[in-house]
Amino acid sequence: MDRVPSDTNSHQTRRYRRKFFLLAAVPLLLAMAALATLVTFQSRSTAEREIAALEAQLLEAKKDELRNYISIARTAIGARYGIAAPDDEDAKREVMQTLAAMIYGQDGYFFVFDYDGTNLVAPRQTQLINENWIGLEDAEGTPITSEFIRIARSGGGYHSHLWWKPTTGEQAEMVTFVIGLQDWRWALGTGIFIDDIRANVAAARAGVEERVRNTFLYIGAITAAALLLVFVSGLWINIRDRSVADAALKRLTQRVIDTQEEERGRVARELHDGISQILVSARYALDLTKRRITKGDGRAGESLAKGVDSLNTAIQEVRRISRDLRPGTLDDLGLGPALQTLTDEFTDRTGITAELETVVFRNRLDDDAKTALFRIAQEALTNIERHSNASQVKVRVFGHKSGATLRISDNGAGFQPDDARGGLGLRNMEERIEQLDGTLRILSSSSGTSIEAQVPLSHLLPPNTRSKESA
Repeated sequence: MDRVPSDTNSHQTRRYRRKFFLLAAVPLLLAMAALATLVTFQSRSTAEREIAALEAQLLEAKKDELRNYISIARTAIGARYGIAAPDDEDAKREVMQTLAAMIYGQDGYFFVFDYDGTNLVAPRQTQLINENWIGLEDAEGTPITSEFIRIARSGGGYHSHLWWKPTTGEQAEMVTFVIGLQDWRWALGTGIFIDDIRANVAAARAGVEERVRNTFLYIGAITAAALLLVFVSGLWINIRDRSVADAALKRLTQRVIDTQEEERGRVARELHDGISQILVSARYALDLTKRRITKGDGRAGESLAKGVDSLNTAIQEVRRISRDLRPGTLDDLGLGPALQTLTDEFTDRTGITAELETVVFRNRLDDDAKTALFRIAQEALTNIERHSNASQVKVRVFGHKSGATLRISDNGAGFQPDDARGGLGLRNMEERIEQLDGTLRILSSSSGTSIEAQVPLSHLLPPNTRSKESA
């Protein structure tokens, strides 16, 4: 028994695993990556909007608080400032003392600059008093004193800048509210450090990043679990398909054995029914010739001629059987001449008209493709002879940009392809064309049957390859 090679089986298994991974794992990974990106984008967008809204609310609360402080200061100095003349130095001194005493919290106080830039009140930073700070800027280059004076001249407003924190001596971000005492040409203001707001915002952003990281971990865990499920499912399918493939392999092996036995039986019948009887007839003729020669009978030449004719018939029969097993025309001249010989013999044997049409395409089929197409044609003609009751058969071979095609059609009674696939002949056709990665199409109706076998371009030799046939 011929051993069925396992290379094709293992190659198909590896290819199936790659396809399974591409069809299952890769889309899953892409979907999970897209989901993680979308969740991250949505989470950060939502969090940024919420953080921005929170920051705005906190800043607005700080500004309201500053307005309240300035209102308190205005009330505290209103009685004295409201009745004082622009050059009332005593009133100015009393107001400065009142404002210097109004400190609040750890870092809060009121300050006063005149419109020339000289500091008049700074209870928590006395080193600034009586010094001119008109060009003062913070570490980022933001003007401070000149901006205070501009805001005071315009009536009042807010200014954000860096300022030295009294408790630490380091610069921190501050929001200042300034109003103008126009009669005295003073800029009165107070400020609140907002580093606590920035800390809260930074903490909120850190919380968002922590949630995003946790989300990524959850999605990664889900992806790993899904991939594990895909792997387990693929393993289970592989085991199941391996058992199915083993069963199919056993059936294929049995079919190979059946085919071999059928072919051996056919050859044995032909040898016994044909050549054996012819050789027996030749032996009797030669024996008769021998006896006649011994007796001097003049008919010895006649019996010898019959023996020679029988031997010639035996030789022709041996050639026919050999040609059926492996036609020499296929190897020597190519597919077209081999099919021509096959159809001619089919017509002589059955009386069914068989027409062969070949397109001049410089047939460059490799040996496997030529053998497969010839055997498919041989099997198809055998089925037509046995089952179709056809009177006409057309065989066409042609090449095209996708490969080469063999089409065999008849005008017989037809059959149901699905019902006939259990037959050995159609199974042999399918298996031969599958080995070439080609396609086999069968169309059948009450008006006839058409079988079309197509081999791909990969089984055509390069144009510069020498071919045994031109059509």
